[in-house]
Amino acid sequence: MQEGVYRRLAERLYETPNGFPRTESGIEFRLLAKIFTPEEAELASEMKLHREPASTIAARAGVPEKVAYRTLKGMLRKGQITVGRHDRQAVFGLLPFVVGFWEEQLPRMDLELAELFEEYFLQVKGALVDEGLPVHRVIPVEEAVSADIEILPYESASDLLESAKAWGVRDCMCRQQQKLVGKGCDRPVENCLVFAPVEGAFDHSDVSRAITKEEAFRILHQAEEDGLVHSPGNYQDGHFYICNCCTCCCGILRSVAEFSVPTAIAKSAFFAVVDGGLCAACGDCLERCQFDSLALSGAGGVCEVDLGRCVGCGLCVAVCPTDALHLERRSQDQVVPPPSDYKKWMDARAEARGISAPY
Repeated sequence: MQEGVYRRLAERLYETPNGFPRTESGIEFRLLAKIFTPEEAELASEMKLHREPASTIAARAGVPEKVAYRTLKGMLRKGQITVGRHDRQAVFGLLPFVVGFWEEQLPRMDLELAELFEEYFLQVKGALVDEGLPVHRVIPVEEAVSADIEILPYESASDLLESAKAWGVRDCMCRQQQKLVGKGCDRPVENCLVFAPVEGAFDHSDVSRAITKEEAFRILHQAEEDGLVHSPGNYQDGHFYICNCCTCCCGILRSVAEFSVPTAIAKSAFFAVVDGGLCAACGDCLERCQFDSLALSGAGGVCEVDLGRCVGCGLCVAVCPTDALHLERRSQDQVVPPPSDYKKWMDARAEARGISAPY
């Protein structure tokens, strides 16, 4: 392995708003070497998140333009970078690690890659998502919210799906990775929802299976039945995916459960409330909650909510046999509205991490 080129790429990824935590062991270099060839890593280490022509990237990397263009096209097919058009030419941009090119490695996931990621994740101990503004935000099961409480569009999974013109589903990268290393759970794998404002966006995808809007809603509701937490990006507009995952598999939610990093994910604007007169103290909700935010008070007592641990997912509400649980909106001083869009999220996270623009 040519460690130098992967060290440079690791530093470049660290300097993106999303980040790429360093380790003492250097396991991140081996992880990158599994995903990028040395030639790809050389170009990627000179790329920015905003898209540029191949000639500009080639000049910075000291590579002939034709060679750079050919390499960039190959990187695009491997999900390592993005592409667009500007002034009638292709322009290429670097993807961050998470959320970014890591999720696009799903077709190439094997035991070696799964083990490298696991070792990296365990060494950084949740730091992958614990620098600055959270990467993801929990959105609630809508049926768990009292009917008289408003749910804003960016807090509503159904609004996000309704606003799209194309829908797709892919296997959960986290659950696949955990299965390969002999961990995780037996929940369904194909339930990571993606959507786009353009018709036919997933018709030729190697990663996502194109589905109808009706199937997207079926998958969403099945995820709720399976006890999976909904979480899109932590911003208001421009959403293109909803993760449906769990604390035993999701790299973000595992940071909360395994490393006690409460800021790894932004809580929803809601919290669970118990009607003590209806609670039968059956304990069904305790088994459902993945964040240990529910407990029974004393022998035969009613359910109580630890507001500091409750993320407002609403999964507990659906399993309560006496309808003693529902979600209510947190007070204004307890809610931090997410940035208006992904660019504003990047700027806010970069500021919190001390990263300078342009990225």
